[in-house]
Amino acid sequence: MGMPDCLLSDHRPDPPPAAAWQASLRLDFALDAGTTRLVRRAHAGPLRVQKALYPEGPRACQVILVHPPGGVAGGDALAIDMRLGAGAQVLATTPGAGKWYRAGSRPGAGRSRQDVRLRANDGAALEWLPQEAIFYDGASVMLEHEVELGRDAVYIGAEILCFGRRAMGEGFGRGELRQRTRIRQAGRLVWHEQGRLDHAGLASPLGLRGNSVCATLLAVGKPLPAAAQARLRAEAPGLALSQVKSVFVARHLGTDAEAARNAMLAAWRTVRPHLLGVEARVPRIWHT
Repeated sequence: MGMPDCLLSDHRPDPPPAAAWQASLRLDFALDAGTTRLVRRAHAGPLRVQKALYPEGPRACQVILVHPPGGVAGGDALAIDMRLGAGAQVLATTPGAGKWYRAGSRPGAGRSRQDVRLRANDGAALEWLPQEAIFYDGASVMLEHEVELGRDAVYIGAEILCFGRRAMGEGFGRGELRQRTRIRQAGRLVWHEQGRLDHAGLASPLGLRGNSVCATLLAVGKPLPAAAQARLRAEAPGLALSQVKSVFVARHLGTDAEAARNAMLAAWRTVRPHLLGVEARVPRIWHT
């Protein structure tokens, strides 16, 4: 993953547009003669996908999701729907950090939201690996994330959430993040998590305990062996790991986005070979 914008940016973001954006993106993939192909692409508003890439060969398709405005302001709504046919393999990422601006950044603007719906049919493999999300002071955001997996389908998803820009002296003194994640496997709910974070939650011992960055990796498939978990703990001692039946969870808590990024990379490099049988190759876009 590339260098985190929340650490390197030395200027304030450009003002968002005067009207709220309502954007949606639908992508369908199918395995065709050993190649995972993007067979349907539909969008409304400023949400796009670059062409399908194959840096790992024809079976594994990589797509880069692009939000041209460069940030999400109060009142904006993004909806992403990705569907994988049986046996398809897709890695989806973004070209840079997502920026969520304060809710009052334009007249009458309220909560912004993102709804992600991911479906992977039998034997498919889906990796959802966006770069970090930065929540500016005063942002009010709702994130919905829902995953439907068929029999023997694999899912790896990671997120890095940065509250404020500590390196720039900017905190998160007001605003809130509401979040809900659900994963179903063969029709059965295997993961449900929801929460709300505001300034008090960041400081609370039951919340982020004064930290400003949190990161989570969820991997659904065959359980990660205890030996592999032990190696990961030795490599990234700050990670909290757990295996809940078919769901492996790695969490990081801190104040530095780069440390969170490295922790998620360590977890991904461990679980990907186990679940997909291939090494983790960092997308080139993360280096730009």
